[in-house]
Amino acid sequence: MTGKTHIMGGIAAATAYAYYSNYDPTALIISGAIGSIIPDICHGGSKIGRRFPILSNIINAIFGHRTITHSLIFLVLIGYILTLITDNQSIIMGVVIGMASHLILDACTKNGIKLLYPASVTVRLPITTRTGGMVENIVLIALTIVTIYFGKEFIL
Repeated sequence: MTGKTHIMGGIAAATAYAYYSNYDPTALIISGAIGSIIPDICHGGSKIGRRFPILSNIINAIFGHRTITHSLIFLVLIGYILTLITDNQSIIMGVVIGMASHLILDACTKNGIKLLYPASVTVRLPITTRTGGMVENIVLIALTIVTIYFGKEFIL
């Protein structure tokens, strides 16, 4: 999936979660957007990879693309690191939700992800699509609708 779809996925997931929880919706949604791009730190051409090129190149050289940064172990590690940095549960949950949405969206691509890294098993959801194709644009529109549906609660 492309960066814009990942960001909207993180926003949609965090907005829906904020709707049903007592977390601060602003912190949750902003953190969800940020968390949604973190797994692509392993890709130099990604939004976050271009922002941190040295770190991106190191991670890619050691692990490759869609391996450790697209795994449950990375998701848990980032969540744990955040608990050491902040006690704001809205931020922690937002980042984790955004990252989880990224993993789900990339599992919908033909290449899939190494969710159980270091195991070499590739995880794909039953329905897959090509990155940047028409189906991804439909997913982007659907995520935008989900965001509007759940987000109207916070702007009215």
